[in-house]
Amino acid sequence: MRILSLGWLAKAALFLWMSSGAHAQAPSKAASPPAPKYDLSGVWALQAGRETSEDDKQSPGGAIPPMTPWAKARYDQEKPGYGKRAAPGGNDPILECDPMGFPRILYFPTPFEFLQVSNRVLQMFERDHVVREIWTDGRALPSDPDPLWYGYSAGKWVDDTTFVVESTGYVDRTWLGATGYPHSEAMRLEERYHRVDRDTINFALTITDPQAYTEPWIALPRVLKLRPRAEIRQGYCVASEEQAFTKRIREPGALKTGATPQK
Repeated sequence: MRILSLGWLAKAALFLWMSSGAHAQAPSKAASPPAPKYDLSGVWALQAGRETSEDDKQSPGGAIPPMTPWAKARYDQEKPGYGKRAAPGGNDPILECDPMGFPRILYFPTPFEFLQVSNRVLQMFERDHVVREIWTDGRALPSDPDPLWYGYSAGKWVDDTTFVVESTGYVDRTWLGATGYPHSEAMRLEERYHRVDRDTINFALTITDPQAYTEPWIALPRVLKLRPRAEIRQGYCVASEEQAFTKRIREPGALKTGATPQK
């Protein structure tokens, strides 16, 4: 009788094992450990997702509610530095290194870090190396706040893994994204950070601004992923570098799109 080779027998055994469904018992990829309670600490970044259009970069996304006449007039005056509406001489505040403001900075493609101290949660953003304070000592939001670049924020835990932030008092010079969607100083935000496991936060945002939009703006739900080995760098906006980039790259690019230079 012909003796079968060991290699052939091994292949036959593998085939039978796979056919029997035994491979279904192979261990799956380990799930992320559970979320720690009352803790958002760490460096986080937005998980890449599908925006509704190319012009949605740095904006909340989602269905944009109708603008009021006041907001539409503001929007028509805005001249972005990038995208389909880009034009040389764009008036996006960040082109002059003005603060990006919130929530736009959260959607910028750089990480941020949550730091928790006794009476505050801090968000340290790599962009501009700015720190946003979220008070957690039970205080109410001021009824008539002095407008600030990053507003006035208060937060609380509604359960052991969900942190809710309410804020108001934002300078109306900032944009809700790179395309120029405006807001008023009466804008109020609600943010919900639900830490579903150690490595993941589901983020939801609602913008309420009756002076600018006829109904609340429900942002596109986003996912934040933990970056355990990342460190926040000093990513400052340097005016001289921004101006050099504008002359060398941004304005020539805007001209190629056929945009009309501003006067």
